[in-house]
Amino acid sequence: MSATPGGRQTVHEQVVEIVSDSGEGAQKAGQTFGAICAKMRRGVWTVEIIPAEIKPPGRSRAGASGNRIRIGSHRITNMGDQADLVVAFNEQVLYGRIDAGAYRDGTVVLLDDRWKADPDARIREAFEAARHDFEERGLVVHELPIHEACAALLPDPRLGKNMFVLGMLCEIYDCDDAIAMHEIAAVFRHKGDKIVEVNQALYQRGRAFVSEHLPFRFEVPPMPECGPQLVLNGNQALALGVMAAGIDVVSMYPITPATSASHYLSGAIHKVGGVVHQAEDEIAAIGFALGCSYAGKTACTITSGPGLALKTEFIGLAVMAELPLVIVDVQRGGPSTGLPTKVEQSDLLATLFASPGDAPKIVIAAATIEECLQYVVMARRLAESFRGPVVLLTDANLATGVQPIPRPDVNEAWFASPVDQSPWPEDVEPYDWDEETGLSARPIPGQVGGEYVLTGLTHTRSSRVAYDPHSQQLGCQMRSRKLAALQATLKPPTVHGDAEGDLLVVGWGSTLGAIEEAVDRMRADGVRVSSCHLRFLSPLEPGLVDIFRRFRRVMTVEINYSDPPEGFRPGMAGRPAQLAMLLRGATLMPIDYWSVVPGQPITAGQIERAVRQRLAASGTTTRNDACSA
Repeated sequence: MSATPGGRQTVHEQVVEIVSDSGEGAQKAGQTFGAICAKMRRGVWTVEIIPAEIKPPGRSRAGASGNRIRIGSHRITNMGDQADLVVAFNEQVLYGRIDAGAYRDGTVVLLDDRWKADPDARIREAFEAARHDFEERGLVVHELPIHEACAALLPDPRLGKNMFVLGMLCEIYDCDDAIAMHEIAAVFRHKGDKIVEVNQALYQRGRAFVSEHLPFRFEVPPMPECGPQLVLNGNQALALGVMAAGIDVVSMYPITPATSASHYLSGAIHKVGGVVHQAEDEIAAIGFALGCSYAGKTACTITSGPGLALKTEFIGLAVMAELPLVIVDVQRGGPSTGLPTKVEQSDLLATLFASPGDAPKIVIAAATIEECLQYVVMARRLAESFRGPVVLLTDANLATGVQPIPRPDVNEAWFASPVDQSPWPEDVEPYDWDEETGLSARPIPGQVGGEYVLTGLTHTRSSRVAYDPHSQQLGCQMRSRKLAALQATLKPPTVHGDAEGDLLVVGWGSTLGAIEEAVDRMRADGVRVSSCHLRFLSPLEPGLVDIFRRFRRVMTVEINYSDPPEGFRPGMAGRPAQLAMLLRGATLMPIDYWSVVPGQPITAGQIERAVRQRLAASGTTTRNDACSA
């Protein structure tokens, strides 16, 4: 950290939070601040802080709503550890974040002081008690008349306090005024010029307020020039991927945290000739999509875990009938309704195995926001090439996280081919399986000579219903053989770090950034640890046994539930995390695991502590084992 000539301290990374009661606009303020920083070529990653209830009681510890924004002079891939600065609209919402481990000794708290003069004596007492408690915890509290300052511009400050706070943060972190004003105009343009002007005035007043009340400012230098960028979240990236893939139909039923993908598509897909179909329920959504795919245009359905469960029967039909279909599962906490607004990686085994009978399918997992876009394109191509459903796993962390990504170079190879209506060869069966690959050409309704009866029953190459042992055995073999054919085309995963060492951390999905940051920290400290991240989960990427054998120990890091490795009773092993269970079966190796289900993303600090503890328990010494406490 250094000081600039203008009195600002130069920092290369900061973690900022805005927290409020639900409905006060803290999420919008955080998203806008993140977008402004990204457009200034700063590295950015945002995480929404969303209460489990739609409208929790005001001033409640469980009701914290807002946004975490990590900015830096380098590419940011995860939400970071503890926050450096937090703006709080009341003192109670801070406790929920304290319980989540979001703050550290020295975190600066900019606290709205309106509650210390509240007419209710109990609220005044709670505010005073909390302020003293925060200071005892090591937080640096600045009580500020934020509500009062907004009241000078608005009859109800709750309706504009978020843009005032945006102005405060833009002044503290030296954001470009023109970019900020343009971003505010873009956010409120649909509400009319008057609303834009009011919010821009609140923003400007917030900047001036900092000059009057706070002694510190920071400068976060931009990243090196990195070419044209898009600033978007994972669900927006999914939507762009749908259009870039040439998928014409998206059929879905609203479900948190996947719904915003349909919102984005509803305003854009018609421009490329596509439609969004909102079905009456999850079953109807996949049925509609599957019908469109049968007609020749590969369709997509987007859902989350509970919706995926309802779609199971139709997924089985897609496998049996060998119909291309793209299924996106934006994972959330479970089981049942679970944690609708929180992140989890608990749908892996359900995606692979929750189907009656043997139903092999391609399953891939995006690890970055950029991959949310790219992998929809890949999923569509795989679905058509291998004639079956492809499940793309993302999660709430990717869905709502905002990050700048390189603007993709869209090319014609991404798009779906025109529907083939040439005459079908007379000597080719509807399921003319290749004995080595299980692949077969797909007849499209309307092709002369390509008519066939589609069935979910066991069938022969000619699609005739069959109950004999040979037909059942052959159909299962051919459908499974397609995965083997795909696996033969894949490359082994890359290893982040040295190709051998004491421990290899294996992950999948949105944990990529936190895992690699933790590994980099430990490698800088002399620890012989590396990582690899899997994108293909069915079939698994090849070469895993060779990679794993170069390390003394292999451990997965996941956001799903697992028992302690030693189990709960002597002589009984614990239930492993989901990827660990899969890898044990695939490699026949003793895969270790560490997983948690806190309802929020895992931090690099948590992963580092877990890895150091594993190494210490195994007797492996490192340069800084004292940090494992």
